[in-house]
Amino acid sequence: MANPLNTITVDGVTYDAASYAASQAANKTTKANDALGKDAFLTLLVTQMQNQDPLDPQDNGEYLAQLAQFSSLEQMTNVADNLSSLSSIVSNIDTSVLVGQLSSMIGQDVKWTTETASADENGNKIVNTASYEGKVKGVSISDGAPSIIAEADGKTYQVPISEVTRVGEGV
Repeated sequence: MANPLNTITVDGVTYDAASYAASQAANKTTKANDALGKDAFLTLLVTQMQNQDPLDPQDNGEYLAQLAQFSSLEQMTNVADNLSSLSSIVSNIDTSVLVGQLSSMIGQDVKWTTETASADENGNKIVNTASYEGKVKGVSISDGAPSIIAEADGKTYQVPISEVTRVGEGV
């Protein structure tokens, strides 16, 4: 008699582990939604229990092992979800601290250097560097990238923090 733990029935066809693996390898057009979740696992476990041979029942140890695996999987999923939430909280705290630090720059003199790349008629890369001096009017964080809003020569610029070379009076 075949071990019922090593068989799977799909659309009324029962496969052993090796033939099912071979059929899945042959069918490369599986969808991303084919992953089994915890509800599917419990459904499979209950179905397996309902359909076992009453004269040759499965060992309780095997059920306990499956339940332990399921419990471990559920706990790992919960830990992953909680870590994701914690990461979001830490990111928000980092952003709040950064905004606080950048806010202290408002009203300060600032100098920044901007590099722009272009190409000449032969396709060679040309890097142009320009320096500006002005006053910080505000701060911004867009897509997680901090920048300042500065005014120089009557124009307003959004300057990435990485381009700032000096804050405060120049020497």
